[in-house]
Amino acid sequence: MTDPNQAWKSPELVNRYLSGVRGAIPLAAEQIDVMVRVVEATSRDVTNIADLGCGDGILAATLLKRHSQAKATLVDFSEPMIAAARKELAPYGDACEFHLADLSSAEWVDTARGRAPFDVVVSGYAIHHTTDARKRLLYREIFELLRPGGVFVNIEHVKSPTERLRELSDDLIIDSLYPYHLKQDPTRTREDVADEFVHREDKHGNILALVEDQCQWLRDRGFAEVDCYFKVLELAVFGGCKPDL
Repeated sequence: MTDPNQAWKSPELVNRYLSGVRGAIPLAAEQIDVMVRVVEATSRDVTNIADLGCGDGILAATLLKRHSQAKATLVDFSEPMIAAARKELAPYGDACEFHLADLSSAEWVDTARGRAPFDVVVSGYAIHHTTDARKRLLYREIFELLRPGGVFVNIEHVKSPTERLRELSDDLIIDSLYPYHLKQDPTRTREDVADEFVHREDKHGNILALVEDQCQWLRDRGFAEVDCYFKVLELAVFGGCKPDL
């Protein structure tokens, strides 16, 4: 069976996502603000960042703007996404390393290990493409690559506990997407946007997990101060830190 996540290797899909979805995610700025606040409250010195499933590099770019002397390691399995991240982070030159690797396999660790241990590991809307068993292993791998006192923050699409709440979450996202698309094409209807969202080609690659389960998986791997810092329906920001020695 074809891996549904292979769709993300398509330049056309990546362009549609970056131009038509990423910028319209509800409360996206607030999610990133929460990430920054957690990082700066938890990590005493941000000099070494990893961005996993980096997409266009927005999370790493946000942290580098605040910590200009830091270096960043960006990992994604999509060449078009890596290309977008290279463009976004070009002003930082050699401070950034880019690695084409798939988080669904432990092989990504070998590509990132050269710059470990990291002060901060972040991820945005990426880990939900892995199986739940793989999520658990990935959280262990992240823990091992963090320095003591380092922090992991995941901005993520999580599972609704009921079908009614899932539908409510879909409505929230569609209501955010619609005015965004309307500015680009005044002929678009909300029904058009809803249909495109429901039948999007990457949807079958989503393997969502409840945020409370994922927080417990982080605790099981040794993370401390684990919490869900922000949540609106299926949009969540959660993480934890590696205990200091």
